[in-house]
Amino acid sequence: MTADDSPAALAHARDQCRWFGGMVGNHVADLVAKYGEHSSMVPEELTAYIKDRQGYDYSHHGRADNPDTAFVPDEIVDRFCLLGPAEAHIDKLRHLRELGVDQFAVYAMHDDREGTIDAYGSEIIPVLTP
Repeated sequence: MTADDSPAALAHARDQCRWFGGMVGNHVADLVAKYGEHSSMVPEELTAYIKDRQGYDYSHHGRADNPDTAFVPDEIVDRFCLLGPAEAHIDKLRHLRELGVDQFAVYAMHDDREGTIDAYGSEIIPVLTP
């Protein structure tokens, strides 16, 4: 979600995108159930944040207004989402490209869909396109 880099704007963006961390946490819980909490298949950074996950309701899964995401800390939202001004998105996407990522999906499931899509079309994609 594009936003200015003020603390208030970033806090709002995190809250708007926290659903994604909840969705990832749900999949991590499935992996833990299959492979175990201390398996090398699931990094500890992921298993640690789902410890407080309780009562996840699948009827809210993948929804921006998911009420079952209180267990998702800001650090996880920051890890899995792109937040802030266009320059922050560009920096993180460049870093991900250096790590070998060659595809990225934009989930515009928040209260500034149009602003984010516009920013990607006018400010972000043109800079990243060779």
